[in-house]
Amino acid sequence: MAIDSTLMSPTKTIERLVPTPAFLRRRRAMDRSMRVILFLAATVSVLVTAGIIYVLLSESIQFFAQVSIWDFLTDTQWTPVFEDKHFGIITLLSGTLMSTLIALLIAAPAGTILAVYLSEFARPRVREVIKPFLELIAGVPTVAFGYFALLFLTPIFQQIIPGLATFNLLVPGIVIGIMILPYIVSVSEDAMRAVPDSLREGAFALGFTRLQTGLRVVVPGAFSGITAAFLLGMSRAVGETMVVAVAAGQQAKIASNPLEGAATITSYIVQLSMGDLPHDSIAYLTIFAAGLTLFLLTFIFNLLAFWLRRRYREAY
Repeated sequence: MAIDSTLMSPTKTIERLVPTPAFLRRRRAMDRSMRVILFLAATVSVLVTAGIIYVLLSESIQFFAQVSIWDFLTDTQWTPVFEDKHFGIITLLSGTLMSTLIALLIAAPAGTILAVYLSEFARPRVREVIKPFLELIAGVPTVAFGYFALLFLTPIFQQIIPGLATFNLLVPGIVIGIMILPYIVSVSEDAMRAVPDSLREGAFALGFTRLQTGLRVVVPGAFSGITAAFLLGMSRAVGETMVVAVAAGQQAKIASNPLEGAATITSYIVQLSMGDLPHDSIAYLTIFAAGLTLFLLTFIFNLLAFWLRRRYREAY
């Protein structure tokens, strides 16, 4: 039986393992190509964001040239299309914050409890079932959630809560809480799983049960990450459009009662964008002023969330 002499030669084997110059050139070319593609992708996202900011600022400057910022922030009426025009953003902002608050009251405790369960109690198979299910919730179109709130949940809640209007902030707030639940659960669970196991082992050594360890050790240890999850969920709730546009009503007023309807910033933008307004009118410019307010609000929440997550990661 003949044996290939190259298989018995260590020198030949080493020569085969050494990359050829052509292979090195292809690898370097591929590396440069991927860097260029990734750089272009990052540049596009930055340019799109810069373009949005430019449009909001340029149009808002024209608006504030005609309306003082003081009236914009302090007036309690919002009637840009009426004869007696008022531009008090506080009316739309109150509806936005009311629906967001209701959403957080639903999503924050439920998301924290579910994150503790997935992090500390759930078996791998159970976790593999629950997490994709939560991701499916995040993938449902928001307009479907809006009609679900208006046509299904609202009649049920009207039988339970007397005086609940057909268009209200309570039911949309609950539905938005369900929508932001996957974000809060995902980020909170990542923060809890990043807590060092030595803290859990120390708690077990002191006689803590698994529940006590989760609530008294893991949750405080992941507090910054959990808070960041709440802020990210809040940003998502503030920017929600279709649920409040369908089920919360279009009446711009101070939202003091969640059982009644009120307009939010996003629902107002949808309402006015569907109308036939001259592009140089003051009513049309209010769309960009309201959009700039919404952008600044979500930007602040995102900055707080980013700062908390960075501080949390540095702690461990």
